[in-house]
Parts: sequence; C-alpha cells; structure tokens
Amino acid sequence: MDSTSDPLLALRHAIKSKTPISYLTHGQPASTLLAATHLSFSPALTLPKSSPTRYTKPGVSNTSSAPDIYTLEAVYLAWLLRDAPGAEYMRQARESGLTVGFVSVTERKSIVEWLEGKVADLERIKPLASESTTPPGTPPRRAGATAAAPSTTPKHLSHSHTTDPTSPSKRRYVADAQDMEVVKRIKQNEVELRDRNTVLRGAKPNNFSALHASFAERLKKLRDVKPGSTPAPAPSTGPPMQARKAKNMFPIIMISSSPTALITMYNVKRFLQEAVFEPSSTARERAAAAGNPRAEDLLPIDRRRDASTASAAALSSSTLAPSASSAASHGAGTGTVQRYFIVDSTDALQKFGADAWERVVCVMTTGQAWQFRPYKWNEPRTLFHHVKGVYFTWANDPPNSKIKDWNVTELKIDPHRRHVDKSVVAHFWKIIDDWTLTNKPWLLKS
Repeated sequence: MDSTSDPLLALRHAIKSKTPISYLTHGQPASTLLAATHLSFSPALTLPKSSPTRYTKPGVSNTSSAPDIYTLEAVYLAWLLRDAPGAEYMRQARESGLTVGFVSVTERKSIVEWLEGKVADLERIKPLASESTTPPGTPPRRAGATAAAPSTTPKHLSHSHTTDPTSPSKRRYVADAQDMEVVKRIKQNEVELRDRNTVLRGAKPNNFSALHASFAERLKKLRDVKPGSTPAPAPSTGPPMQARKAKNMFPIIMISSSPTALITMYNVKRFLQEAVFEPSSTARERAAAAGNPRAEDLLPIDRRRDASTASAAALSSSTLAPSASSAASHGAGTGTVQRYFIVDSTDALQKFGADAWERVVCVMTTGQAWQFRPYKWNEPRTLFHHVKGVYFTWANDPPNSKIKDWNVTELKIDPHRRHVDKSVVAHFWKIIDDWTLTNKPWLLKS
C-alpha cells in the first residue's frame, strides 16, 4: 500500500501539520461525522471513514484483519475527543454511530500520542506491506536470532525446499490457512483480563519535586527558629486557608429537636459540661421556674481537654496550617479549654454563616429520618459520612434496627445510676475528639 494513501499515516500527517480535516457525503460537505461518509485530508486525498487501519484491537495479533482492527473513523474520533472525560467520550462515540468498535478509554491516550508524534511506534500497529517481506502467518522472530541461520536440513533434501540450490538458509514456515482461521476464532472469544492496578498504571512516573520545592523554604525557616522564639508567619497558600485563619472555627454539635429525645436543649449543657444527666422534663420545669419557659436555640459548651488531645490537635494543625495553629495557641492561653456550640435546628445553624456545615462535627439522632430533611445531607448514610453520628438510648432498651446501617455510635444512659454518667460523657468526648482529629483537625485548639 502506498504510504501516502494509508489511512493512519494520512491522519497522522494531517494532525502533525495541522491540516484541517473536513467531512464529505457523496462529494458534498457534511456538518457532522455521523452524517459524513468520507474524511477529506486534502483536495487530492479523500478516504471513506469506514476504511480499515493498521491499528489492531487488544488481544489480537498484528497480522489480523477486519473486524479485528479499528476503522479510520474510530481512530479519528479518539483523537478528536482526546481531552473529553471518559463518560463523555463514550457517549459522543455512540452518538457518532460507533456503538461498538470505538477505541477504549484506556487505549485512547497511547494512540493519540502516536498520532501527535510523541511516540515513534506502537506494537499494535501493523507495518505497511512495503515495510515487511514476511509472508502472512509467519511467527515472530525470537530475540537474538540471526537473519540467516545455518540450515540443518540434509543437503540431499534442501533442493526440494529452496528455489536456490546454493542457499544455506531454511525455507520460511508458512502457517496453514485452516489453522489460522481456528486461531482467529479462538482469539475473537478471548477477554483481556485487567485489574485496577493495570488500568491505573500510567506511562509517566510520579514526580513530587514541585511539591517539595514549594515547602522547602517553609521547612528551612522552621529549622532555623531558635528555642524559645516565635516563628515568623508562613506565607499564605490560598484563599481557603485565609478564611480559616480569620475566623474562630469553634466546632458545632447538632441535636434532635424531637421532644422525646433523651438529650434536648434543656439538659444538654449540664450533661456534656457537668457530666450529670437530668431528664428533659425535669430540666424544662426547672428552667420555667427560673423564668425561662423557652429553651435557647444556641448554647455554648466549654470543656477542658486533657493534654494528650491538645498535643495531637497542635500537631495536626501545624501540619495543615502552621501560622493558623500558632495564632490559635496564643489566643487559647493554656490550650486546654475547648468551646463547642450546640444547636437543634438548621435555622440556628445559619447564624454561623454559609460554611457552618464545615464546622459540624457531630449529629445526635433519635433514629427518626425526618430529623435530616432540612439538613445539607438529608440521606442518613451520606450525612454520617461527613459528620460523626451518636445515638443516645436507655441502658435497658433493645437495639434500634433503624440505625444499624447509619454508621452511628450507640451510647447508653442508665435511668437510675447517676454515678455512671461521667464514664458515658467521657466516652462521648473521646469519640468526638478522635473523629475531629482525623477529619477536621483545624477546629480544635492546640
């Protein structure tokens, strides 16, 4: 085949020379690839879009023919949609008429690089007929084999197998045509096995030198700080970190507004701050007697954290934002008293601004899904992927089947023994500290 009329070489030459490729239908311009029957690379070269190329499909040999090779339309569409996401590429391929036979997403990158001249050769591209003198069906030559291996055929038999009686080389093996058809059918039914490692394996090695260079100056300044001195503020790394530095990012705990909940706005402060459980009805009557018939919709809670939790918070904060953690530690004094805010509705949560949900670390639930309807994530499984879920129940109540798939922690309150309240509250704060240190460490004071 003439290399100038070869579909692959014609397409590659047009791409490298940035020659416009137009669509034709019976000699007339077409508006879309689906409506076209030919691709025009120049006034002198027009090829049918269904022309077979030399690019073979995966799992077949490079001696295969249609339908084991890609068409010109499939290869051109892979280059045309080279920057499209995988799902969008497959959708447009189907809309262009290639319900089957289009280049897969995982192969698109390699053929595009070949078309653009970034790689010199691909094993899956068959050589031109003029480039190979090997008869079809000849097995590939093994590495290290010489071009003219000495003949092992007896001299009196060599004349019957060679056209030149003086030639010492063996006759080339030509596969039987029937055997080739059998092998072809077998390969058509083969499925190329791939796992997540082979699919995700890229051609280029990862290089983190740019990341290392961006932090090299900051690390040098931290090493040069003398003991007892205050390190200079690190340069800003972007608007999101600036927003976190400018605010007091106190964590927020949301509780249920259900009147049947064990923990309500009437008794939550005494329970979490003083580690004493008081029934909600009793706390409500006491508040009414004191002249407060309505509960507050927002309550501050101050708790004293142990030194190990504060140290872990300081380490996490300094890793994410050294200057922000330094400012927080100076403002906190000893760094052991942490403030939380308790709310029982999204209306109260809106008082903290548009990013209030970024500060929510815990949601207490009664097992009723209606509680989550006005939330940012109103599906329980999604909600408790972003926040920590806690379910308080009586010690003698059976397990609640509704919450078994919600990823919440169940904590039991004894109805009569108040001396065990401290262990329950301590367990609650341990859960909240661990989750916050892992997911939102910037909310904790160092």
